[in-house]
Amino acid sequence: MRRSRHAWLVACLALAAPVAAAATGEPPAIGPVPVDFVLFGLTLFAVALFHRHTLAVALTGLAAISAWKLAFTGFKQGPGLAGLASHLGHEANILSNLFLLLMGFALLSRHFEKSRVPVMLPRFLPTDWKGAFLLLVMVFVLSSFLDNIAAALIGGAMAHQLFRAKVHIGYLAGIVAASNAGGSGSVIGDTTTTMMWIAGVSPLSVLEAYVAATVALVIFGIPAAKQQHGYSPMIHHAHEHTHVDWARVGIVLLILVCAIAANVIVNLRFNEYADSFPFIGAGVWLAILVSLPLRRPDWEVLPETFKGTIFLLALVICASMMPVERLPAASWQVAFGLGAVSAVFDNIPLTALALKQGGYDWGFLAYAVGFGGSMIWFGSSAGVALSNQFPEARSVLAWLRGGWHVALAYVVGFFVLLAVIGWHPDR
Repeated sequence: MRRSRHAWLVACLALAAPVAAAATGEPPAIGPVPVDFVLFGLTLFAVALFHRHTLAVALTGLAAISAWKLAFTGFKQGPGLAGLASHLGHEANILSNLFLLLMGFALLSRHFEKSRVPVMLPRFLPTDWKGAFLLLVMVFVLSSFLDNIAAALIGGAMAHQLFRAKVHIGYLAGIVAASNAGGSGSVIGDTTTTMMWIAGVSPLSVLEAYVAATVALVIFGIPAAKQQHGYSPMIHHAHEHTHVDWARVGIVLLILVCAIAANVIVNLRFNEYADSFPFIGAGVWLAILVSLPLRRPDWEVLPETFKGTIFLLALVICASMMPVERLPAASWQVAFGLGAVSAVFDNIPLTALALKQGGYDWGFLAYAVGFGGSMIWFGSSAGVALSNQFPEARSVLAWLRGGWHVALAYVVGFFVLLAVIGWHPDR
């Protein structure tokens, strides 16, 4: 109860900040920092501090930032309510796609878990820490051609079964990192790399990100696997009388095929319509609805998933409202910094700005903004999705303490890429 009162105190201070700034007649900045960023920083700080009240804090932060911009600075599309409506309309496709994917993939992960495929894996995996590491490798590979949200949730479903629902938070960070690393070098593995593809960046230019991502996988994967093995070892024997529910396996495959097909077909053949409708999310839900006669989805997971989804969308909207009109001149140092920033700032607007600016080595940027968000649980949609399965992950301090190896892996992977490939802008 005390922590709850503290959370609301921080929220009230965030709401009061715009009024206080305006009352003094000062310009809309605190020193060199615009008030918009101060409010966003307060929101992220409160999310980290009051992880049991993340949804309330995120919505309060969104209200504070919206109130400030309505009253004083306006939006990129214009001032007042009209500017807000125009801004939300501009972001509507990204937001609706994220909403449909997070909700749909939550059902997919339960279909996969109930298919009983995860409990069959010990027949094929080592039962020491190497089995836990190979599971992360599987997530990495899956994410190269699936959306990283789906790869993370499938990894979470496997971990839930194989480790008797006792999953170390360092290993949860490893699952998120594996899903983000696996998607960083593929133009269909992550929203940001797909954006690069749509903008005309060659898939081969993005592919070099796998040099860094593979190194990172080893750096964080081995410590995470050993953490998990010490915390709760993998089950030693698959249930001898367990039978795979092939109908559920078929549903999982159908959902994934529809998501991949929508992504590839729209971006290759109907590029001009890609921003007008959430095709990938709609494809996922079409597959879910078509498969209803075969197996009933676990609709019961949706209320909790809905809360996590709204939390992420609130942060995405907050990030989209920030007055980031340009980035520093492109360099490998800036790309490295953008990766660190993406742990707390949505990587989609960062990628859009970088594409508009030009001058980047796109493999470096793909790795940085794709993998960098793994360092904090709410830094990527995959992390938020997995936290719906494992609520104990919603603690920044616990994530950083248990998943220290993810930040180390980001740094080592980036500088290995710089040493091996070198910085070659716009190739």
